[in-house]
Amino acid sequence: MDLHVYINAASVWGAAISMLLGAVGAAIGEGYTAACANEAISRSPHRAGEIFKSMLMGQAITETSAIFALLISMILLFTNVGSDPITPYVLISAGLCMGLGSIGAGIGSGLPAGACCLGISRQPEMSDKLTTNMLIGSSIAQTTAIYSLAVSLMMLFLNLSSHPVSPTWAAVVGAGLSVGLAAIGPAIGEGMAAKAACDGIARKPQASVQITSLMLLGMAVTESTGVYGLLISVILLFKSFAATTAIAPAMALLSAGLCMGIGAIGPGIGEGYTASAAIKWTGRNEKGAGVITRTMLVGQAVSESTGIYSLVIAFIMIFVV
Repeated sequence: MDLHVYINAASVWGAAISMLLGAVGAAIGEGYTAACANEAISRSPHRAGEIFKSMLMGQAITETSAIFALLISMILLFTNVGSDPITPYVLISAGLCMGLGSIGAGIGSGLPAGACCLGISRQPEMSDKLTTNMLIGSSIAQTTAIYSLAVSLMMLFLNLSSHPVSPTWAAVVGAGLSVGLAAIGPAIGEGMAAKAACDGIARKPQASVQITSLMLLGMAVTESTGVYGLLISVILLFKSFAATTAIAPAMALLSAGLCMGIGAIGPGIGEGYTASAAIKWTGRNEKGAGVITRTMLVGQAVSESTGIYSLVIAFIMIFVV
């Protein structure tokens, strides 16, 4: 079959994968935000306008990851990105990378948006601080989707024509899986931390500065495994691999991306749980903030250890096997 037939088919498949996966997280996050807004309005009908405005702002940020997926889908459908044998793998991998990378960001961004709406119904005078905290938290939860967008664009516009088809095809697919899957856990975990911060500010407004600071610290640590996924993706895309017809080298590169991608999901969510609990209890007991923060950091470090194991194995697969 002619190569152009495969390229056209891969463009369509890649675009579909990007958008069908990209639609999932954002829709869930936006629905959660709207549900919380309805509950908030039922509690404080006189604040309906303010709550409605916060809902729309939160949904706008939550929508971002789906827009990224839409952008990649449109590029795949309407842009000629290459005509060499590696191109079909690039097209499908770019769609997979962006689609997977959108799921966690959509869900994660919706959590603080919903909590902000409920917080305004409890503490109307803290509306500005709650909205600011929500905007910061929801935006940070989108960062792993931005990693996926960046890697997808690099795949589409890098010139890989001089690279051997095998094992480069496996490196490209592995790169998409690594950052796409690794984006899911940290984004959800960050959303959990930001949600807890909005809840905490609504319950104890006088601790808002301390709560926001702890939120940022917890989210920074939670982001780590997403960065590991990005690192493995960049290595797989930019490292040169010797041409081979053997199956093992290609499978090692593909497995490296899969290992790091899936290996980042659990630590990201686990660290988010730890951060959200630390934020919650700091809001209720400011005097214990120091001990709670230390406990959070140690707990997050231990939770991240499995992500580090995945990173080490991915490195071995790329550089040793």
